[in-house]
Amino acid sequence: MVSVTGSLTPVLLLRGLTREQRHWGQFSPMLAEKLPNPLLFLDFAGSGELYQQRSPSTINALRQSIRSQLLAHPAFNGKVHLVALSLGGMLAADWALAFPAEVASVTLINSSARPLAPFYQRLRWQNYPALARLLWLPASAREQRILQLTTAQAHQNPQLVCQWQRWQQQRPVSAANALRQLIAASRFRLSAKPDCQVLIISSQDDKLVSPNCSVALANYLKAIHRQHSWAGHDIALDDPRWLAEQISQFLGQLC
Repeated sequence: MVSVTGSLTPVLLLRGLTREQRHWGQFSPMLAEKLPNPLLFLDFAGSGELYQQRSPSTINALRQSIRSQLLAHPAFNGKVHLVALSLGGMLAADWALAFPAEVASVTLINSSARPLAPFYQRLRWQNYPALARLLWLPASAREQRILQLTTAQAHQNPQLVCQWQRWQQQRPVSAANALRQLIAASRFRLSAKPDCQVLIISSQDDKLVSPNCSVALANYLKAIHRQHSWAGHDIALDDPRWLAEQISQFLGQLC
């Protein structure tokens, strides 16, 4: 899915653990309305259009599975703005450090990194049993449970639950790929500060990842930090309009 306008720097949206480009929901058209830049949507190995591939168990390998697609994309003009949620944020930060000339800016949404936050904040310990069970639940029950864990309100929408269940049937993420992605996230370490502009966005009511992780990122990177007062981990579903406004304001100052 692509929206292309002229030669402006494209904005690439990166999703998180076991998610794919369709999970952005209404957020992506809302952001497209606010920006003249082309919006790009790519999946990393093991998810979405690449669900049949084996997910790497390191962030840099997951990042490279995205980067190789971008380099071949007709909308890529040498620079990219990265907008990334959770695990996607780790890929974005790694990308900005490994290939600084390619990254114009990074927006990290409810993400985290070692050693800035302890493991029990990067993935709240209260969720460990529920996450372990997810690997063995049937697809229908798994998607409903993911919504319950990651959103403040969206899980109450039966149509959305059915839609996510249908997507999982169409492009099933295997338990093995989910585990490898989780291992990659747990290992991620932020070794330096990217040279580009950074926006940090967090959700005060994130029950999956402590918002303290975003505070730590913002302090370390000396970045702008915007926090939503009630949204869950998947803020793109809970309040897509607010999220689109924050990102468009940030990118509007750079473009």
